[in-house]
Amino acid sequence: MLHQPNFFAVTGGPGAGKTTLLRHLQGLGEIVVEESARAILQAHGVRPDQARLAELMLERDLAAYRAARGRTFFDRSLVDAWAMLRARGPCPAADEAVRTCRYHRLAFIAPPWREIYVQDAQRIQTWAEAVETYERCAEAYQAAGYELVELPRVSVEDRAEFVLDRAR
Repeated sequence: MLHQPNFFAVTGGPGAGKTTLLRHLQGLGEIVVEESARAILQAHGVRPDQARLAELMLERDLAAYRAARGRTFFDRSLVDAWAMLRARGPCPAADEAVRTCRYHRLAFIAPPWREIYVQDAQRIQTWAEAVETYERCAEAYQAAGYELVELPRVSVEDRAEFVLDRAR
């Protein structure tokens, strides 16, 4: 088992401020790994079906996990891909990845935040789907054995301070 107590996952539904937070942390000099789903969608141009997207996410997230060094913040993690895959049925490879590639025991979760939620070319979910995704993320991280720390609905600077205080 690989346990990386200096790797921190940031999860939650779409449009809750995760990427904004991580870009801010990166601006402060922190190491950040971008969200795999958004990168895959941008690279492929055509949206793959959900099962294929989840497979590609898992591959990319595993590679990012293995390549990361030092304190690193992940915009989502392989647990998010695992959640998508397990919703479709058994997936032994994803189960093994979640069991053996461990992040810090605390995972940060961004709650749905209606005031900042917007859709774009890659974020096509409705508000209701965004809330549902948040709930699935929370369930998956808890099922994978992580303790969730909910991010406060505050400025990005205050959110970053909140995260850094807990990522020591």
